[in-house]
This record gives sequence, structure tokens and C-alpha cells, in this order.
Amino acid sequence: MANVFGILTMIVLLLAGFVAFKNKERYANEITETNTQKDNLKQSQLRFKTAQDNLAETIAKREEVDGENVKLASDQAAQEKTNKDLESQITEKTSKRDEQKRKLDEIREQTAKIGDIKELAPKMNASKAELEQLAQDITAAEAKLANLTSQNNSVEGQIAAMKKMFDTISSGSSLPTVNTRIRSIYPTWGFVTLAAGNSAGVVGNSTLDVVRDGNVIAKLLVTAVEANSASASIIPDSIAPDTTLMVGDRVVPASKGAAPASN
Repeated sequence: MANVFGILTMIVLLLAGFVAFKNKERYANEITETNTQKDNLKQSQLRFKTAQDNLAETIAKREEVDGENVKLASDQAAQEKTNKDLESQITEKTSKRDEQKRKLDEIREQTAKIGDIKELAPKMNASKAELEQLAQDITAAEAKLANLTSQNNSVEGQIAAMKKMFDTISSGSSLPTVNTRIRSIYPTWGFVTLAAGNSAGVVGNSTLDVVRDGNVIAKLLVTAVEANSASASIIPDSIAPDTTLMVGDRVVPASKGAAPASN
């Protein structure tokens, strides 16, 4: 009977030790999981702060673009007014030229009837000189109008380009001219850094394609942008099968509807 009790006691002690070991292991796992969650929370807070800063920068850039648009619109209005003034001057000078020609024709008609060419010659010469001066003035005015029209077209082109750039930024997309490379890769954290920033047209929260040999091998989400660099998260499940991102891979704005290529 004592042996049975001893065996039972040993079994109970072994069970108690096993349960204690399992509880210790679970406690250690919970501590590890808690630390992981703390790290994830810290990273999320950092990304949130970066996104807020990037939004403020985008708003400031938008206000700057709006100011440029207002100035360009004002310049365009001034050019249009100048053009109208020149057109008015050309019309006036053309009218004077036609009037002088009419008078000259009348003088020639009267000369033909009267026959006193010596008396009318000085008046004819003066009218001819005035006509030539008016023609020169009209030619100069037309040349000036053409120059101002060219300047006006240039201003309109600048306005269109600024509007297109503003619309692209407002839509949350990077500019089509972006063509950069992966500068560094942090696979543990799931993000990369780029060799270009907002000065090259990279926009926060925009989607970019990683291209290799003409194929899209992964997609990135821009999380932070500086003047000459940016960081971007690797979009989960966007990396093509059997593919590893490499430093130097080309990065361009995401093409709508495109999917990563399979190897």
C-alpha cells in the first residue's frame, strides 16, 4: 500500500512539474508576443506620423501650385489684353491706310481731270510717304502681336503642365516621369528605400511598380518622402513567384490594371 501511495505521489509531482513547465513556456511565449505587438505598434505609430507629415507637405505643395496657377492666369489675362490693344491699333492703322489710299485715288482722278500735276505732286508725295509709314507701323504691330501670341501660347502650355501635375499629385499618384532604383532593402520590416524623392515626383501613399527585364515583379506603397529619397512598404503577396527584390531594381509609377509577372 505504501508503494502504491509513493507511486501516486510521484505521478502527481511529475504532472505538477509538467504543468509548471508548460505554464512557464506559455508565459515566455506571451512575453515574446507582447514585445512583438509593442514593436508593431511603434512601427505603426511611426508610419502614421510619417503619413501625417507627408499629407501636410502635399497640402503645402498644392497651395504653392494654386499660387502659381493664379499668377499664370493673371499673366495670361494681361497678355490677352495686350493682344486686343494691338489688334485695335492694327485695325485703326489699316483704316487710316485705306483712307489715305482713297484720298490718293481721288487726287489722281482730279489730276487726270485738271492736268496740273506740278501743284498736286507735293501732296501726292506726302500721302505716299504717309502710306509707307503706316504700312511699316502695321508690319511692326503684326510682328509684335505674333510675338505676344507666341508668349501667350507658352503661358497656356505652362498652365496646362502645372494643372496636369497638380491633378496627378491630388489623385495620390506619383508623376509619370518618376524612374528611380531601389537603394536599400529591409526584408524583416517589409520595406525598401528609393533613390528619389518629391523633387523627382514621388508622392506619398502612391503605388509604384518594381520592374526587372521589362516585367513587374512587385508593387510598393510609398510611406515617407523626402527631397531626394523615399521609403515604401512592399505590398503583401505582390512579389512574383520565385523572385527576390534586389538593390538596383528599377521603380516606376504603377500602371493601372497591371499585375506582377510570373517567372
